[in-house]
Amino acid sequence: MAISPRCFCVCALIVLVLFVSVKSSTEKSRFEQKQGLQSSKNSSMADGSGDAWNEHAVENPEVVASVVDHRSIHNGTARRNLGFFSCVTGNPIDDCWRCDPNWQRNRRRLADCGIGFGRNAIGGRDGRYYVVTDPRDDDPVNPKPGTLRHAVIQERPLWIVFKRDMVITLKQELIMNSFKTIDARGVNVHIANGACITIQFITNVIIHGLHIHDCKPTGNAMVRSSPTHYGWRTMADGDAISIFGSSHIWIDHNSLSNCADGLVDAIMGSTAITISNNYFTHHNEVMLLGHSDSYARDKQMQVTIAYNHFGEGLIQRMPRCRHGYFHVVNNDYTHWEMYAIGGSADPTINSQGNRYLAPNNAFAKEVTKRVDTSDHVWRHWNWRSEGDLLLNGAYFTPSGAGAAASYARASSLGAKSSSMVGTITSSAGALSCRKGRQC
Repeated sequence: MAISPRCFCVCALIVLVLFVSVKSSTEKSRFEQKQGLQSSKNSSMADGSGDAWNEHAVENPEVVASVVDHRSIHNGTARRNLGFFSCVTGNPIDDCWRCDPNWQRNRRRLADCGIGFGRNAIGGRDGRYYVVTDPRDDDPVNPKPGTLRHAVIQERPLWIVFKRDMVITLKQELIMNSFKTIDARGVNVHIANGACITIQFITNVIIHGLHIHDCKPTGNAMVRSSPTHYGWRTMADGDAISIFGSSHIWIDHNSLSNCADGLVDAIMGSTAITISNNYFTHHNEVMLLGHSDSYARDKQMQVTIAYNHFGEGLIQRMPRCRHGYFHVVNNDYTHWEMYAIGGSADPTINSQGNRYLAPNNAFAKEVTKRVDTSDHVWRHWNWRSEGDLLLNGAYFTPSGAGAAASYARASSLGAKSSSMVGTITSSAGALSCRKGRQC
């Protein structure tokens, strides 16, 4: 019986499709078996056997939450189905990781999502996980394993997470060591009603997802700063986060309020800092960047302030700058009582794409304040506003000749349109993340 050329082509196509389908299924099966073996290998590493240095330092992020998820790990095609285009906000930090429903398995990915001058802060990305199980702070000199203090003083890089919700009341400053990430995603962690965080003469720190409030002055006591050193600490001011002589620091998605001194202060030659996605409320002097008018080392300071919400109950210093270079970009300023951005000692301030909503007080409409400086001096400082949205009578007083080199050193990322600020900052502050869902 003769077979027409058309019939022959159709039959050949059917056979080819069946062959490709069978091969694809076989390859997928082999890939999943390989992934299963790799998962088993990782699980055996996670039990900590063979590494007795610290029972809280583990490899498997599932141990982090102390809840083992027995579902199989998706293969490489799963990342194509994360739904990125359905959850993007225009916030490049959040769009880098929040679309992933398996964020809890991929926690360290956060370290690759930084922006601005602090974008190279890797924190504890290259270290193990450390699970904080105990909220107590009984002995600042000899902290117990499982406490936050014991975690942050270690010499090794660590990605620090929390077993459960907790309120941590610190007896003395929490003095951190280099290459640490504090990651409170998935739980509700408050550092409150005591001392707070000190980042002093170290590098590569990420602080993410904490509620920090009601910090008090402490000191005149011995405090441990590493496994091999402790020393006498004089009185601390009561900052929520104090950055002193440190670099490559990223403060992201925290909620900060009502402390004795500043909420975030960076002084004494600190640089390469990003302060992003935070929610600041109920405080007087919010942020100090620069030690004093006479401290020349702060001339090298570079700080990015991006995607934050400066909210209810704030009065001034958002930030207050000395020397250095400051990129204030795509923040939402909904409250201030005196001024939003201030400075002295010739800082360069580059304000781009922010939304400034002035208070109703007719005498507090100005965004900017030159602190204790006559106009014939500050008129030479480089302060500019580009693409800012000024509402309710708000106004920004620019100055300087607009030197390109100066603003280049105060530019750290591309600004979005100020019309997007509401969306970009809508999730500012500590997030409520749940396992298995986009955060």
